[in-house]
Amino acid sequence: MNEQFTRQAHDMFAAAKEARIPENLQAFAEEGVTKSREAFTKMNTVAQDSAKAAEEVLLAAQAGAKAIGEKMVHNTTVNAQAVFDAAESIARAKTLPEAARLQANFFQQQFAVAGAQTKELFELSSKVARQTFETMNTASQKNFEQFKN
Repeated sequence: MNEQFTRQAHDMFAAAKEARIPENLQAFAEEGVTKSREAFTKMNTVAQDSAKAAEEVLLAAQAGAKAIGEKMVHNTTVNAQAVFDAAESIARAKTLPEAARLQANFFQQQFAVAGAQTKELFELSSKVARQTFETMNTASQKNFEQFKN
């Protein structure tokens, strides 16, 4: 039994050695590998470009957030300094009416300053949002074009 199995295996291997893959099947397999490699290369390029685009969007958003944060810290510093200056002036007042006038002037000035600061912050936020969305839009269009091709 073992001898018969060995002979059959030997005959199969001998036949397999002589067997040829048809040329049309070989060409089909080669073409499939080539097309698969091209598709992978394109998808890999799109993936790399998508990662770069995401990085650009994140960097734009981060820069915008930093600018807004710095503006808020600056405004807070300016406002705190104004409070201390006003408190110092009020503390030096000789009469209650003078102290009340200084305090009223301070509040009027601060309301004007707060309005201007709010406007600046809103404009900065709008600019940052616009730049971030423009970066996203540009990146999306570029990736879409690459993917389409």
